[in-house]
Amino acid sequence: MAAETLTGTRAAADFPVYKPMGAGALAVAFGSYAVAANVEDGDIFKLCKLPAGAIVVGGEFWTSDLDTGTEVLDIDLGWAANGGAETVDAATPAGLVNAGVLTGDVNTDLTPAGVNLRPFNMGAGVIGPFTNETVIQAEANVAANVFAAGTIYCRVDYIVP
Repeated sequence: MAAETLTGTRAAADFPVYKPMGAGALAVAFGSYAVAANVEDGDIFKLCKLPAGAIVVGGEFWTSDLDTGTEVLDIDLGWAANGGAETVDAATPAGLVNAGVLTGDVNTDLTPAGVNLRPFNMGAGVIGPFTNETVIQAEANVAANVFAAGTIYCRVDYIVP
């Protein structure tokens, strides 16, 4: 099979994009996609959209335990190219989360068993502003060893000055 691009409800072309009023107003975009079959390298899951001018200030990416065998599943979170001329406008598949292997193992300080949670990589500061409306998407790098159906989620915290 060839890699696919799959679109969640909140990333659909006709889904409205929220743009807050005022530079200090924090906005949140969120999205999900129910994964019913094992992923393959290159599968893209469009999850939500940010308005033109958005600056990402934080967020999270999480999934159900989609790999119940000896885990190898790897899905990253980033954004699609948006047609703008700035460096940030180019596609960046792991720009928000370079997840590594998603094990679903318990981390008693943070998550119960069966959940993979990754905060955004904000080590370099804020991300943006994006020139144009931008799709936030997850991209599969490695398929699950023993696939289990579940859901991919993200929450993106942003401002629009």
